[in-house]
Amino acid sequence: MESPQSLFAQGDEDLQVMKAGAMLRKVKSRSWKKQRHFRLQEDGQTIWYKSRWAGTGHSTFSVADVDVVREGHQSEILLSIADEFPADLCFTLVFRGRRSNLDLVAESPSEAQVWIRGVRKLIQNTKSMNDKERLDQWIWDWFQKADKNKDGRMNFKEVRTLLKMMNVDMNEEYALRLFTMADNSESGCLENEEFVQFYKMLTEREDVWRVFQDYSRDGQILTLAELEDFLKQEQQEGERSLEHAQELIDRYEPSENAKKHGAMSIDGFQMYLVSPEGAILDPQLLALHQDMSQPLSHYFICSSHNTYLMDDQLRGQSSQEAYIQALKRGCRCVEVDCWDGPNGEPVVYHGHTFTSKILFRDVITTLAEYAFKVSEFPVILSLENHCSMEQQRVMAQLLDTILGDTLLRAPLDRLVPQQLPSPQDLKGKVLLKAKKIGGVEESETLTDEVTDEVSDEDEADPKSLSAEALRLNDKKSKFSRELSDLVVYCKSVHFHSFEYSRLHSKCYEMSSFSESKARKLAKDTGAEFVRHNSRQLSRVYPSGMRTDSSNYNPQELWNVGCQIETGH
Repeated sequence: MESPQSLFAQGDEDLQVMKAGAMLRKVKSRSWKKQRHFRLQEDGQTIWYKSRWAGTGHSTFSVADVDVVREGHQSEILLSIADEFPADLCFTLVFRGRRSNLDLVAESPSEAQVWIRGVRKLIQNTKSMNDKERLDQWIWDWFQKADKNKDGRMNFKEVRTLLKMMNVDMNEEYALRLFTMADNSESGCLENEEFVQFYKMLTEREDVWRVFQDYSRDGQILTLAELEDFLKQEQQEGERSLEHAQELIDRYEPSENAKKHGAMSIDGFQMYLVSPEGAILDPQLLALHQDMSQPLSHYFICSSHNTYLMDDQLRGQSSQEAYIQALKRGCRCVEVDCWDGPNGEPVVYHGHTFTSKILFRDVITTLAEYAFKVSEFPVILSLENHCSMEQQRVMAQLLDTILGDTLLRAPLDRLVPQQLPSPQDLKGKVLLKAKKIGGVEESETLTDEVTDEVSDEDEADPKSLSAEALRLNDKKSKFSRELSDLVVYCKSVHFHSFEYSRLHSKCYEMSSFSESKARKLAKDTGAEFVRHNSRQLSRVYPSGMRTDSSNYNPQELWNVGCQIETGH
């Protein structure tokens, strides 16, 4: 048996070249660029690579784990070596989940194109597989993982271990009996095709088999008329049942011979029944209904803290990729720490630490591209502003020009809000969370430079205690009017008390709490915290001692309605 990906690869010129292998440079930084031999394995699914000097050591990854292929200098790392390697040699493999990207440089533009096209074809083929192909590929992949010596054979002990890895519950005596039945060669080992047959026998469902027998005259296949009878009697289908029976055979029957004779085998029957089309529930009733018409403060918001960091809080790498990964996981609140950078360009990093720096411009460009790929609901951009007046104006200009109409600049109805708008009303909008001069109610006749008391936001936010101390020495900070005007529903304010908030706070004002302060408030005044959060947003951030990027348990603060609980 060959996997569906392997069969697909046999007829494609690019994939055959990839099977032959190529030397590609793997790039981790401007100074770390090392050649590796990359090769597509015979399964058409696994890419293997090793150093030419690394002995037997090697690494692999599955094409199924690759989300997208970016062409050219579309990563920070490849941009950093643009002067050394032109764009037509470079490409990036972007993985799902938390795995880092793989930045590669080919020897020639044509070689780069072979790998770019080839990986894209494999990704597309994986997405377009039918149910049978997915099952075959899944079984094949597991067999390959368990076949350590790659001889294409496994004894019963190895099969038993594999079944446990696959989470298949079994009676060992029954499994051994089926193993013996599948061992056609009587060698004491199962080859690939024999293992597939063994797996199907082991996981065969008796309830499905009984139903199949009830409608099959010979017990081997369902004719078109027998399948139509099943659809009428069991699935309660009406006039078009004969037409639908033929559609099901075409869609789910794995045997070409059975298809040719207008029949369905037990394998096709089971595939149909376990598919969404064969589900007992009406698929129209499976759609998730979410009431998104309530005020924003009534929802928990998937959030992140120090979003720009890929690693720990003291020496980790700052990267646009961290924003991409957060947004792709559905994060609706991301954080940006802004500091004055060279050449009048604000930079983003964890102040007064050894974390690397990235341009504010690049972060906002990334936000513009990825903010609404996974969810259409609003994104809150939480701004920690440590910049001078001049660079704050640059930030405001970049936000305005890059985000365009997605950036919310004024209340939706041009009226002073009495409650926060709903996620439904804010679809496709970016909301800036930052300090604001005055309130939404006030006219726009304020001066360009206004001093505002620095809020310590409870216990000092662990961006950097030294940074906070430097600011507090000044006692006053200046805020750009241009940046202030972009803050609408998420004005950052200092928390005084729940009584003060009840009497004086506006619905668009929000406070930040350290995890220890929030826990204390939840314990001592939980009911008041709930009432506060029913009207206003609250943000909770991890302790400054969590330099390893660990997170607190958010449950007890969810219990009092804290909407924005940020994790590293």
